[in-house]
Amino acid sequence: MLFKYLNKNYTFNRYPSSKNKSLKPWSAADEHTLEYLKCNNLVDNNIIIYNDRFAFLTCLLNQYNPITVISYKSQEKASLNNLLANKLSILDTQLINPLSTIEKPLDICIIKIPKSLELFRLFLYQISQKTHKNTIVICSFMTRHFSSQLISIASEFYNINEQSTAWKKSRLLILKKPKVVNKISITNIINVKEGKDLKQFFGVFSAKHIDYGSQFFIQHLVQPQDDLRILDLGAGNGILAREIRNKNRNCELHLIDDFYLAVESSKLNLSEEKTFFHYDDNLSKFQNNYFNYIISNPPFHFEYEINSEISINLFKEVHRCLINNGHFQLVANKHLNYKTHLNKIFSTVKTIAQNDKFIIYDCIKGS
Repeated sequence: MLFKYLNKNYTFNRYPSSKNKSLKPWSAADEHTLEYLKCNNLVDNNIIIYNDRFAFLTCLLNQYNPITVISYKSQEKASLNNLLANKLSILDTQLINPLSTIEKPLDICIIKIPKSLELFRLFLYQISQKTHKNTIVICSFMTRHFSSQLISIASEFYNINEQSTAWKKSRLLILKKPKVVNKISITNIINVKEGKDLKQFFGVFSAKHIDYGSQFFIQHLVQPQDDLRILDLGAGNGILAREIRNKNRNCELHLIDDFYLAVESSKLNLSEEKTFFHYDDNLSKFQNNYFNYIISNPPFHFEYEINSEISINLFKEVHRCLINNGHFQLVANKHLNYKTHLNKIFSTVKTIAQNDKFIIYDCIKGS
């Protein structure tokens, strides 16, 4: 998809790609940020960019050597793809993760406000370690996503916050005059009735309790046999994998997630003995017929988008990675109707349990 900026044409593609042509690699909120930068002549050499999922701003501001914070492996791949597509030097862009220490003082901070307000708080906290009295933070969002909590969180870190007028149904929140911020904890504790409490970093799904889908899955989780290779796909904070480990001390257990902070959270909750953590958005690193048993509580929300295509493509990868007669068990919201797609991939698809909201499938790969 083409975009013209400062008399130069750029091309952007989504990764992973989607059949839904209405989904663009940028939003009006991104364009609003560009207009603000241009109108206020704010471009500087010390720029950091957050939540730039398809590297739209990263590419357009590439000449200023921005720091881009990468929260997802899919975001990293999209960024590299679009930088190369626009013949931009990858060496001119510094990619860091949300837990990295920022090395130099920041002049301009750009945040496309994420759906998770806890993640927004983590971004502001990371910035606060390297701001100075003239630092400006530009936070963009679509007007329909406004919440008074945005102002409340921003006020924890900045003395001045100003809202722009609406432009193409988007707004900007401009933050100035940083406050002195004491060190804060960036993890949540989730109390578990039986067993050790869970820890997870800000922004990881379901911060206050074990999500209801996982709770339902745990109630009906089949006891795996000994000495299996097991994968938790979309592992989040590792709650399902930890249940597996409690039932089976000898298995080779793998956890994979697209979200960097989820992978780092799961490391807080499981021992590394015979346990392997993977930060990735697909299963390409695993050979065919590798796993005996795969479990998943797959996501279908990606920020404000609902996209089941990603999960369905992963189901095909699951089939490739399973041994013959291996089992893939997943919990899903009933309205997603995954069974239609699972029936096309697996030889047998059974319903293990269901309630008003969730359904658990057991899918078997035929020999």
